[in-house]
Amino acid sequence: MHAVVRWYYLARYLYLKRIPLIPQIIYKLSRIIFACDLKYTADVGKNVGFFHNGLGVVIHRDAQIGDDCLIYQNVTIGGNGKTGDENGVPTIGKGVFIGAGAVILGPVTIGDGAKIGANSVVLSDVEPNTTVVGIPARRVVST
Repeated sequence: MHAVVRWYYLARYLYLKRIPLIPQIIYKLSRIIFACDLKYTADVGKNVGFFHNGLGVVIHRDAQIGDDCLIYQNVTIGGNGKTGDENGVPTIGKGVFIGAGAVILGPVTIGDGAKIGANSVVLSDVEPNTTVVGIPARRVVST
C-alpha cells in the first residue's frame, strides 16, 4: 500500500470516529509531504493505488472511488464548479485505471473496469470495461 493511502486511511478513520483536528493535521501534512490533495472526506475504497505516492493528484472532497483502482500522477478528479450542485462530483467504479494527467470533471460515473488514457479529459459517463482517450475523452474500439 502506498504511503499516501495509509495517511488517508488514518485520517479517514479518525474523521469517522469524530475525533477533531487530527484528521485535518494529517491531511495538511500529507499535502506538504506527498504533493497530493486527498481529503479524508472523500470516499476511497480498498486497495486503491496511487503511483508515485499521488504526486500532483487532486481529488474533490466529495468524490467516490471504488476498490482496486490505479491512479497515476497528476490526475484531477473534481467538481464542475457549479454552486448548489451537491452531486457535481465524479463517482469512480471498481478496478478503474486512470492514466497520468487525466482529468475527470463533473457529475460523471466511471463504470467498473474502465480505463482512462493519459491526459484524457472526461466530461461524460464512461461505460463499464470501456477504454476512453482524448480531449474530450472518446471510446476506443478494441480488437
